[in-house]
Amino acid sequence: MAAVVKKGWEQYMLQLQLHPLRTKAITAGVLAGISDSVAQKLSGFQRIQLRRLLLKVIFGFAYGGPFGHMLHKLLDKLFKGKTDKKTVGKKVLLEQLTSSPWNNFLFLIYYGLIVEGKPWPQVKDKVKKDYPSVQLTSWMFWPVVGWINHQYMPLQLRVIFHSFVACCWGIFLNLRARTLTSSK
Repeated sequence: MAAVVKKGWEQYMLQLQLHPLRTKAITAGVLAGISDSVAQKLSGFQRIQLRRLLLKVIFGFAYGGPFGHMLHKLLDKLFKGKTDKKTVGKKVLLEQLTSSPWNNFLFLIYYGLIVEGKPWPQVKDKVKKDYPSVQLTSWMFWPVVGWINHQYMPLQLRVIFHSFVACCWGIFLNLRARTLTSSK
C-alpha cells in the first residue's frame, strides 16, 4: 500500500511540475467536490445533489485553483521569494486584506445565484446579512493557515495545502450558507 501511495505522490508531483496550473485546478475542483459531498451529508441530504456538486467542482476548478496559483506566484514575485518572519507576516496581511474578503464575497454570491438559483435581490440581502460574520470567522482561521503556508510550504505546494484546508473551510461555508438559507 505504501508503495502505491508513494508512486501516486511521485506522479502527482511530476504533473505539478509539468502542468502546474492544470494540476492545481483539478486538485481544487476535486477537493471542492469532496467538501460539498461531506457538507451535503452533514446537512442531512439523503442523496447527493449532483447538480450542486458539479457546480462546486466547477467553482474549484475554474476559480479556486487558478486564482490560488496566480495569487501565490504574485506574492512570491512581490516579496522576491523571501520567507523570513517579517515578510511572511506581510504576505499574510496582504492576503487577508485582499483575497480573503474577495473570495468569501464571491463564494457567497456564486452559491446564492448559481448553486441555489436564487434571484439577485434575495442573494444581495443574504450576502449583506451573512458576509460580515463569514469574513470575521475567516479572519480568525485563515491567517494561521496563511502563516504556515508561506512559512513552511514550497511555492509549488502552497495552492495544494490551501486547497486541502479550503476543503474543510468549504464545508463550513456550505453549512453556514445552508443554515442561513433554511432559517429564512
